[in-house]
Amino acid sequence: MKLRFLGGTSTVTGSRYLLSDDNHRLLVDCGLYQGVKTLRRRNWAPFPVDPSTINAVVLTHAHIDHSGYLPALVKNGFKGKIYCTKATHQLCNVLLPDAGYLQEEDAKYAFRKKFSKHESPEPLFTEKDAREALKHFESLHYHETFEPVKGFEVSFTPAGHILGSSCVHVHHKGSDRTVVFTGDVGRQNDIIMRPPEPLQHADVLVCESTYGDRLHGESDPEAVLAEIITKTAGRGGITLMPAFAVGRAQMLLYVVHKLMGEGKIPEMPVYLNSPMAIKATEAFIKHHKEHKLDQSQCALIDNQTQYIRTVEEAIELDSMRYPCVIVSASGMASGGRVLHHLKTLLPNPRNSIVFAGFQAPGTRGDALVNGAQSVKIHGAYWPVKAEIHNMDSMSAHGDYNEILTWLEQGNLKPDKVYVTHGEVVASDTMRKHITEKFGWDAEVPELFEEVEI
Repeated sequence: MKLRFLGGTSTVTGSRYLLSDDNHRLLVDCGLYQGVKTLRRRNWAPFPVDPSTINAVVLTHAHIDHSGYLPALVKNGFKGKIYCTKATHQLCNVLLPDAGYLQEEDAKYAFRKKFSKHESPEPLFTEKDAREALKHFESLHYHETFEPVKGFEVSFTPAGHILGSSCVHVHHKGSDRTVVFTGDVGRQNDIIMRPPEPLQHADVLVCESTYGDRLHGESDPEAVLAEIITKTAGRGGITLMPAFAVGRAQMLLYVVHKLMGEGKIPEMPVYLNSPMAIKATEAFIKHHKEHKLDQSQCALIDNQTQYIRTVEEAIELDSMRYPCVIVSASGMASGGRVLHHLKTLLPNPRNSIVFAGFQAPGTRGDALVNGAQSVKIHGAYWPVKAEIHNMDSMSAHGDYNEILTWLEQGNLKPDKVYVTHGEVVASDTMRKHITEKFGWDAEVPELFEEVEI
């Protein structure tokens, strides 16, 4: 059996791993590249292997950097099935068509405003392409063993990152070897998600390293957020939270309403302006047994949040002049409705922008949290006068200490560890941590490298 790294190396986006033997090919994750332009260009390059030769795909979770290339894969010839957990399937039903719609809208906007180099900008894939890809999905329960490709037995265990997220266990019957892909690993004490389930066996481990070179702050995130919102409201400003539609949006809404109920922030309207996040919130409530919040706590999110569904409502929200909280996608300010809010709110020092997750290099979120004086949105530069806050203590990724703690909880003794899904320094630092703590043979693979399992 061979493993080839088709993405997710030296970067936190574009996760794609190909397992193969003499007869079959199994793709684990099929993500879009996000961030700097050199990475985004990879989305437009031909897929590293002919999609028609891939027999099946298995997903760790629904986030676009792990699932977002699927519509293009199907469009370019993939004909097999796509396997995932039940909740991941429901979330992909939301995320993928929305991603296609945004691709189309961005292309139209670029054409209308003439800020693209291309005479007629085209989307990478359309909403229709995404719905076609969804026809290939088949979902399973955690711990249910299945055979997506002859000779490859697969099962999912909870990864604690977002709803439906999983570690993918692949046992190759021919070689009697097991490879485990961690996907994105959650926190040990997340506000809403349960901790990842310990791993019991892996001959080869493919481990993420988003926070491989840093620890999350020890400050109380709820107290910090309460202070930001209260101060912003006190000066008549609006608190905008760019948030990933799945996971962070629901967590932020829960915390805001909790703080308001406890009298720790003033009463004010709370808006969710992201059709994708609204649908993801519905999935979050339906699958409440997979996270810490009970039905009444989910109802708190659902009943007290004002959902902004139409473009007209979103435009009206941009003219808001009194204190409120707006949660809008995307989490790295790389696209979506949040861009229109940023154009309105960034130039005013009364307002606050709060980021609550990892900001990939090259994204607007990364530029803003690192002190940019202006950012480019829709072909024009906008001054940054609002207060910018980066609360990575609210991230859904475990830091390196949390991942080491998790790895220690199981019975792992892998022959090899490949450290992926991290920036260059983060991955190499994580490699050192793993080697020093466990004595395991760990290395950071290069893009398109192929190894024997």
